[in-house]
Amino acid sequence: MKSRHGKYYRLKGARPTRRVTIAFLSLVVSMTVVAVAMFYASQKSSAEASSSCIRCHAGLEERLSAPTRGFEHDIHKERGLSCTDCHGGNAVPDDVKESHDPGHGFVGKPTAEQVPAFCGKCHSDANLMKKFNPSLRVDQVQEYYTSVHGTRLKGGDQKVATCISCHGVHGIRKPDDPESSVYATNVADTCGKCHSDPERMNAYNIPHDQMDKYKTSVHARALYEKHDLSAPTCNDCHGNHGAVPPGLTSVANVCGQCHGRQAGLFKDSPHKDPFEKAQAGECIRCHSNHGIQPPSDTMAGVGNGSVCTQCHKDKDDKGFVGAQRIGGGMEKLNTDVQSAGALLDLAERAGMEVSKPKFDLAEAADALTQARVLVHSANPDEVEKALGPGEEVATKSYQAGVAAFAELAYRRKGLIISLIFILFLASLVYLKIRQIEGKPPFANSPQET
Repeated sequence: MKSRHGKYYRLKGARPTRRVTIAFLSLVVSMTVVAVAMFYASQKSSAEASSSCIRCHAGLEERLSAPTRGFEHDIHKERGLSCTDCHGGNAVPDDVKESHDPGHGFVGKPTAEQVPAFCGKCHSDANLMKKFNPSLRVDQVQEYYTSVHGTRLKGGDQKVATCISCHGVHGIRKPDDPESSVYATNVADTCGKCHSDPERMNAYNIPHDQMDKYKTSVHARALYEKHDLSAPTCNDCHGNHGAVPPGLTSVANVCGQCHGRQAGLFKDSPHKDPFEKAQAGECIRCHSNHGIQPPSDTMAGVGNGSVCTQCHKDKDDKGFVGAQRIGGGMEKLNTDVQSAGALLDLAERAGMEVSKPKFDLAEAADALTQARVLVHSANPDEVEKALGPGEEVATKSYQAGVAAFAELAYRRKGLIISLIFILFLASLVYLKIRQIEGKPPFANSPQET
């Protein structure tokens, strides 16, 4: 600041310009944030105020008010859609008759036959879907009409599943939302709403125990207990929009989506042609379908639990002999691996160094796993070729355990001998000390004193 005498001086406080600038900017930012918040709040409140649908239905009985609560979490609302985007009508006036005016395209509750087109109005429009989610397919409706559900719907069956049967109505969530009806862990229950209903399924001559069987399967345990979302559930095998039960001749292709190695071996096996000709269902002939259990080595043998002897009953049959070789070989290696492992564990707990044979034993377990896969080739020579190296490793590992215990016994004997020798030396030292002190050992009687 310049004085009237022409000299410059600074006010006390040092930096007035910078402080004023910072305060001004802070005020501007705060006002901007408040203004934006108020703008969006006003937009939201005006949008809600302009919609008479939610305001009116919220005050009605439970059946008519429930949709307003479900819609709060609906994916369509998240994307900016409202009641009229699906149902049509005029949401602005408070007059019910005008709001429900068919002239504005109002549709209240669509019939089952109308539902696919109702949803497809948007979901089959490629240009419209690009606006909301370009990755979504736009052929679901067309695919639905290829399904057993869609085919029956075209034939006039009003009880079959449509879009809303699986996805819900007003509370539709994204498929990756754990609360979605089509989330992996919820799919079986969603399908089971219809397929576990005896009365409903009896009308179609379809069993109603599929979901109960599935819940006991190895696939269900992987999905629900291990939380493996890649484990198959209903739609992985049957499809979703184009759901059709796989035919007996296509089962191997369905299973082969995940079990590719087994499917390839089976395709080149001697079982392929007779199974196809007999329409035996290939994979499900041995493993079943919905209630698939973990496979066991006994399935490939000829004893209890064998699936081979369902067809190969004659002991002179080539298939029976092959099953006997395959099952016997796998059972022997499995027993040898377990025996060697148990022995090495005992040796390790006893303090012996057996880390290398324990590590090597994993190769025998791998050979057994490989043999279990090769079972699908139905070739005993190939299976035995895989089992051979595993047997060698299991034998060496067991011998290493025996050697470890032999060494342990040797060490214990050496320790006992060493202790005896040490005690002997200690006795000699004691006697020598007594001699050096000038006193005969054990000479403390009164006569000597």
